Amino acid sequence: MLAAALISSSPCRIFSRYLVPKPSSFTLSRVLSPSAARFSIRSMADSAFKKVQIQRDDTAFDAYVVGKEDAPGIVVLQEWWGVDFEIKNHALKISQLDSGFKALIPDLYRGKVGLDVAEAQHLMNGLDWQGAVKDIRASVNWLKANGSKKVGVTGFCMGGALSIASSVLVPEVDAVVAFYGVPSPELADPALAKAPVQAHFGELDNFVGFSDVTAAKALEEKLKASGIPCELHIYPGNAHAFMNRSPEGLERGKGMGMPDGDEAAVQVAWSRFQSWMTRFLSS
Repeated sequence: MLAAALISSSPCRIFSRYLVPKPSSFTLSRVLSPSAARFSIRSMADSAFKKVQIQRDDTAFDAYVVGKEDAPGIVVLQEWWGVDFEIKNHALKISQLDSGFKALIPDLYRGKVGLDVAEAQHLMNGLDWQGAVKDIRASVNWLKANGSKKVGVTGFCMGGALSIASSVLVPEVDAVVAFYGVPSPELADPALAKAPVQAHFGELDNFVGFSDVTAAKALEEKLKASGIPCELHIYPGNAHAFMNRSPEGLERGKGMGMPDGDEAAVQVAWSRFQSWMTRFLSS
């Protein structure tokens, strides 16, 4: 069963099967094998996207848009790799869901893409997280100014953490779905979330303090304290980045010692994503 426990004493519904992880001193960077192979980044979906430029404060950044012009909008936030084939695959998938969404990927790294673990770690360590939140807010407002009456935010890994941060720090956000990432307390306190949050984690995720089961349980308590509508799902037998299903993504994951994951769990997660976003973004 993907949902082995239901806690109904709060507005936050928690669906989980908890597994206590083995003690570990690994950090996010040290969990991954330094010998992970470099990949030539490509995307069959590139031609589907329209490139736009979004202005905020005294800077501008590129963003990639796909989907119906007047559909509810969803800002799709990258993993630590940058705007690569996998995040574009996710955005294209979102735009093709039955509900119909317009997806927008903001380029938080300003054109840079990590082709191996060391590069991705360097890029994430150098990210201006407060500036990234400003990029998210500008992206949400761009969508609302260009045909989307309501806008949600989703993200994966680093983008998952930023998605939850946006529920706290970006008042224009109408709903959030976060995949395997929790923001640092210095960036945002989920107990202060203002937009509905659905979160997804793999039971075998070993990114301690960021997306492991212990971090997910701590997020659960924070979301319950916020009083917002929320759900948290933990997927048995799945590890970090289990939503990445492209051949390139699976090969990259194997190079980092990650299992392939469960296709059935991925489909359930997408179904939950669609239901959540449809519920809160419908006019």
